[in-house]
Amino acid sequence: MTAFSVASLLPTLVMPEPEWPDTSALPASSVAGEDAFSDDEENVRLMLRVKDGDIQAFEKLVELHQNTVIGTAFRMLGSLEDAHDIAQQVFLRVWKSAPRYEPSAKFTTWLFTILRNLVFNETRRRSRRKEIPLEQEDDDHTPQQYADHTAPAADLITQQEELEQALDKAIAALPEKQRLAVVLRRHEELPYEQICDILKMSLPAVKSLLFRARAELRKHLAAYLGEDS
Repeated sequence: MTAFSVASLLPTLVMPEPEWPDTSALPASSVAGEDAFSDDEENVRLMLRVKDGDIQAFEKLVELHQNTVIGTAFRMLGSLEDAHDIAQQVFLRVWKSAPRYEPSAKFTTWLFTILRNLVFNETRRRSRRKEIPLEQEDDDHTPQQYADHTAPAADLITQQEELEQALDKAIAALPEKQRLAVVLRRHEELPYEQICDILKMSLPAVKSLLFRARAELRKHLAAYLGEDS
């Protein structure tokens, strides 16, 4: 994947500011993730510089989070081109909302909330157009950054790839909230509490959502798991 550059966003950074999510309305997650992008102190430091109009700080935030944003959008929409478009909209919203930014919630929660809104809008727009349910793109177009990297024995690679393809297809067929919850939990390894904040749901509701999603995925993958359908 060739990451989009901040330079490509600059012509639109001076557009009038629309209504973005209000950071003060988001509850802070109680559990921090352990991945590299989740150093919230650094994210907040950079975002406060962006609030002062610092383009270099904005470039750093884009560099830190673009793969995660594009990867999540790709898994939700099944189109790399659309994922890039959504990611550009996400970071434009980050820039335009910077003057009102207050670090009252985890930065990544706020970022994923913006992404959630845009992705759900896109899936609903597609639904209104009665498009065919989404499926993942061919493997040749799947960004390596988004794949699960393991080193199995050579004779298991094909079987694992087939299972991953089947799993991606099954995830793509889930309802949008279930799909996003699974992507955030499975691929981004977010804690339940942060997923609650992003989806604006209670902890029991999120756990129930994921339980139903996993049951549906298990049904679709029964042949691969050696279970009865």
